[in-house]
Parts: sequence; C-alpha cells; structure tokens
Amino acid sequence: MKSIVTSMIVAAGLMVAGSAMAADMPAVAKKNNCTACHAVDKKVVGPAWKDVAVKYKGDVAHLSDKIKKGGSGAWGSMPMPANPKVSDADMKEILAFIAGLK
Repeated sequence: MKSIVTSMIVAAGLMVAGSAMAADMPAVAKKNNCTACHAVDKKVVGPAWKDVAVKYKGDVAHLSDKIKKGGSGAWGSMPMPANPKVSDADMKEILAFIAGLK
C-alpha cells in the first residue's frame, strides 16, 4: 500500500513539474504535444527551445522540416519523432515563438 501511495505522490509531482515547464510555451505547443519533450530553458527529452533557437537561427525552413519529418543525430541519440499533422498555422506560431527566444 505504501508503494502505491508513494507512486501516486511521485506521479502528481511529475505532472506539476511538467505543467510548470510548459507554462511559458504557446498553446499550440501544448496542443501538439511539444511540451512532452521540450521546455523553454532546459533539456527534457529533447533540447531546450532556447538552444534550438540558437542552432537554427535564420533557418526557419530547416527547423520546420525537422518538426514535420523528425530526425536524429542533431542533439544526440534520441530521435525527434515526425509531426506531420502540425497545421501550417500552428507551425508558424511555434516557429515564431522559438525564433523569438534569446
């Protein structure tokens, strides 16, 4: 019984932490599940979006392609899954947000 309670407390803590990491993300990032792997200012599963902004500065087309098609090797061994269902409007907002990070 103790392990079940402990597991529930840990799970609740992770959900709160995930909510805090996603707080500054635009709604479309949450809607498209970007927040499952990314935070604005720290590595989660994928890189921090601030780091992505630096790496892909001025190369919006390449970043858009990475989001739509996925990829691997750019940030380590964890591959980025393809996200072909992200609408053009959502993609534009996500890219603008990332590009605006310093």
